[in-house]
Amino acid sequence: MYALKTKPHRFNAKRVALFASALLALMPALAQAEPTVEVLHYWTSGGEAKAAAALKKDFEAHGGKWIDSPVAGGGGSAAMTVLRSRVLAGDAPTAVQLKSPAIMEWAEQGALANLDGVAKKEKWDDILPKRLATLMKYNGHYVAVPVNIHRTDMIWANPEVLAKVGASQVPSTWEDFNKLAEKLKAQGIVPLALGGQPWQETILFENVVLGIGGTDFYQKALIDLDNDALKSDTMKRVFDEMRILRGFVDEDFAGRDWNLATAMVMNGKAAMQIMGDWAKGEFLAAGKVPGKDFLCHATPSNHGYLFNTDSFAMFKVDGADKTEGQNLLASLILGQKFQETFNLLKGSIPARMGVPMDKFDMCALQSEKDMQASQTSDGFLPSVGVDMALPGNLTGAIVDTVTSHFNSEMSSQEAVDKLVQALDLAKE
Repeated sequence: MYALKTKPHRFNAKRVALFASALLALMPALAQAEPTVEVLHYWTSGGEAKAAAALKKDFEAHGGKWIDSPVAGGGGSAAMTVLRSRVLAGDAPTAVQLKSPAIMEWAEQGALANLDGVAKKEKWDDILPKRLATLMKYNGHYVAVPVNIHRTDMIWANPEVLAKVGASQVPSTWEDFNKLAEKLKAQGIVPLALGGQPWQETILFENVVLGIGGTDFYQKALIDLDNDALKSDTMKRVFDEMRILRGFVDEDFAGRDWNLATAMVMNGKAAMQIMGDWAKGEFLAAGKVPGKDFLCHATPSNHGYLFNTDSFAMFKVDGADKTEGQNLLASLILGQKFQETFNLLKGSIPARMGVPMDKFDMCALQSEKDMQASQTSDGFLPSVGVDMALPGNLTGAIVDTVTSHFNSEMSSQEAVDKLVQALDLAKE
């Protein structure tokens, strides 16, 4: 009886000892585990690279391991090529810089991770503009996090050049814009600096759509792709204005990069440029002072606000360290500290509402004020020209029509017909 009583005790003690030994062997590995992210992005130059470095520094300061995977070139197209090959190989990065339509495409394929846990904990629904939050979700679940808000309906102007024709401020209607441009042209001054690249011409186009048609028309025509709006007299007037604007651009604009057009305004070779607020970075890098050396103002936009945002989608990956890394990265991106640091470097404004703006310049302050106002008027609208509004095939149909019209003698009615036809084909 004694042997039978002691045998189980010896057996249990041995099991406990084995378990303890295994746990002790595992503890160093557990202690070394840390939140880890591999970040695929295309912030590779200027303020963008500094902004990416700031995010890396913040992530590492919170105990994370950051693996940097920058891909330069093509405005992100090269990075998307790398991403597709990585996913096909079963080696997806943990976080990827993506635009909204691409986020939806990857989400539809079931490739993205769910971020609802961190979103609920940190109340993303309360701190993000409603429309922006919607673009970060798929089927009601967060799969991405926005970093910033850029504005594309902006005029950048040289006050000394405007003063040559007696103007002290940027025009607030397209009619006034045309009148001012005619005065400048008569003095031998290039009224409108533009780079002859399809996406730049489309930014000009979307500004005219917003300014002539208003926010409801923009929504119906360029987002809902409503045929009545596309075929309307309003759209015909948009192309009429585009033809007028073509006459205010110099003849050497073909193939010009946007920053070279900004330099024309900066150096007094042109009066104005219509471009996203990333143009401000060019002025600031050259030591120019807003309000003094250059003017920043919304285009004639009927109180609308055309936005672009940089965002990160989190891909499904294996490993607790990577999952924790994704949650930490998402949390830091929308933290007040990073939102301030990043956007001061990038030239944009915070995606998170309520971030203190005392360190931002007058251009950013006006942008933030207008953004807030647009929330109550449904005027906060995604930009077509920088791929925020539509899938690539539909955006391509608009871009092709706009650039074909702008660089030919095509009539406004022909452009309207071509736009409708191109979109119908793209929808098939």
